[in-house]
Amino acid sequence: MSTENDAAPETQPSAHRDNAREDALNEAQGVAKKDVTAPALGVTGMLRWAWTQLTSMRTALMLLLLLAIAAVPGSIFPQRVQDSFAVRTYIEDNPTLGPILDFFQIFDVYSSVWFSAIYILLFISLIGCIVPRTRKHYQQMVSPPPRTPRRLERLPEYGALELEAAGEATSPEQALSDAASMLKKRRYRVDVRRNGDGTGSVGAEKGYLREIGNIVFHVSLVGVLIFVAAGAMFSYRGQKVMIEDEAFVNALVAYDNFYPGTWFQEENLEPFSIRLDSFERAFDRQLFNGEPNPHYGQALDFTADVTVQDGPEAEPEQTELKVNHPLSLGGGAQIYLVGNGYAPVVTVRDGEGEVAFSGPVITRPDDPVYTSMAVVKAPDASPEQLGFVGLFLPTAHDTGDGLAISADPELGNPELHLNSYAGDLGLDEGVPQNVYVLDTEDLTELNTRETEHGAITLALGETHQLPDGLGSIEFEEVQDYIAIDIHYNPGTTYILIFAMTATAGLIASLFLRRRRAWVTVEANEHGRTLVKYGLLARGEDFRLRDENIALRTQFEKAWPVRPPEENNES
Repeated sequence: MSTENDAAPETQPSAHRDNAREDALNEAQGVAKKDVTAPALGVTGMLRWAWTQLTSMRTALMLLLLLAIAAVPGSIFPQRVQDSFAVRTYIEDNPTLGPILDFFQIFDVYSSVWFSAIYILLFISLIGCIVPRTRKHYQQMVSPPPRTPRRLERLPEYGALELEAAGEATSPEQALSDAASMLKKRRYRVDVRRNGDGTGSVGAEKGYLREIGNIVFHVSLVGVLIFVAAGAMFSYRGQKVMIEDEAFVNALVAYDNFYPGTWFQEENLEPFSIRLDSFERAFDRQLFNGEPNPHYGQALDFTADVTVQDGPEAEPEQTELKVNHPLSLGGGAQIYLVGNGYAPVVTVRDGEGEVAFSGPVITRPDDPVYTSMAVVKAPDASPEQLGFVGLFLPTAHDTGDGLAISADPELGNPELHLNSYAGDLGLDEGVPQNVYVLDTEDLTELNTRETEHGAITLALGETHQLPDGLGSIEFEEVQDYIAIDIHYNPGTTYILIFAMTATAGLIASLFLRRRRAWVTVEANEHGRTLVKYGLLARGEDFRLRDENIALRTQFEKAWPVRPPEENNES
């Protein structure tokens, strides 16, 4: 009876046998196992290994994927560069999570340390891939095609032809020259290798544009990265609300909101001006059988008639600004029409009869019929500051229950429905406030639905006296306003150019094939010229067979080829 201890040595694991063999070899050489140590890599070797890993294409692809993932928080959480007020609100609403996210720069994703590190590493990795790859490809282009294999029949595509003995036209010397010429016509780079007896071979290769396209793609990707970064550093973006007959000059103090790039300087602003002359809205007014269609009243088009002056020396020019049709001024600044609304002109007088506020009030549309939020602040009123908040209705319609709605977006029956307040508006403390919000918590109600005086309803041209002799408010007229967005990014044009070259390079690398061809010419035992040829592709090439057929067709047209059955008889 056998047991486990009686097992034959052959049944031991192979790793044990390898270890035993290694121990025996060390013992024969007089080296103890404990004396065998791996060579130290060293600082230089470690840096070389790290550089090799960083500049590999696999690392570049991983960094590109990581950069895309790192950009995701920028689309989920508000960003300071776009809306600092939204960031402050988020942190206040999330007192635990907000500061943690702020510490990790989640609200400044695209300028954060970790995003910039990924970006720079990707940039270095791509350059590290491109430089040696370009050098190697250049060496291949200036080097002759590879030497002719001894056995062409082992190649994926192979053919042989025996030429008729027709004198000089089919001699090995002439056949060799003809083969080189035909390969050149098929855009091969050829190298003729002649023997002393007139025979020889032709080595040919084409498809170098495939690798050039690959290099162009990666160079273009680096160009995109460079100009995206340059655009982020030198660009600027701002918003401005313009009332009818108001002009805007491209100066820092003229913007309502301004978001500069990292390296932006005020002197980078190119001088230009734009004035809003008039604004037109087009709404759906079609009727079917005398009744409004389901889309009646919906906006169809917005057109702002403006006067622009592109520089101090330029002549003013009248033009149109429309949605999705921006104007280009100031050396590449793009001006977009992004919003519009009504600006009722009101005059507020205080308790002493002095004008505390007079001018248009920007309202904020909240629905398709332009029911708009209106806020009026009069911090100069005396004896108390005055504030008003309510709605502007372009076409007011009484619903019968004491409430009014806007029945149409156009000015049919404009009305102001306001509540009035008195007290400290908080503007003297120097803390920025939202112009569309009136904080009424510490104010005294003057006119509201809950007070005995009721709310204020003003039709065009009407005036309302405030209680307790605190003043009055008058609704004078209605003006139009537009909201424009101004973008300047010096890298946009270059990004487009490099994106197009990257696409062209990618197409070349995907659809072109690297191919090699060899043709040998020799004389057989019957004194006839024997031509053999073979084709080889780098990578998968499903059209290599077609190349074989096309090449053979050219050979048969150029030379008198003996039929296969005649070859067999010989």
